[in-house]
Amino acid sequence: MLQLTLYGTLGCHLCEEAEALLGEAHHPQGVAIDLVSVDIADHDEWMARYGLRIPVLRHTNSDRELDWPFGPSEVRHFLNNLT
Repeated sequence: MLQLTLYGTLGCHLCEEAEALLGEAHHPQGVAIDLVSVDIADHDEWMARYGLRIPVLRHTNSDRELDWPFGPSEVRHFLNNLT
């Protein structure tokens, strides 16, 4: 299973777009995706790190990140390069 985190905040329309896009994403090799959305406003460290970059998609195991803006092709490329 591929574990991904989407960093964002409540009320962020870009974060909502990213979450909808990722809800439709499929790993090219059929690996299951576990996506967790977190609100950076709840954590000072996340706010400092991601505040100006959200939404940010992060692969938990490799710490690789994909900053907004991204679309389906960028997400596919990101997922392809994780395995």
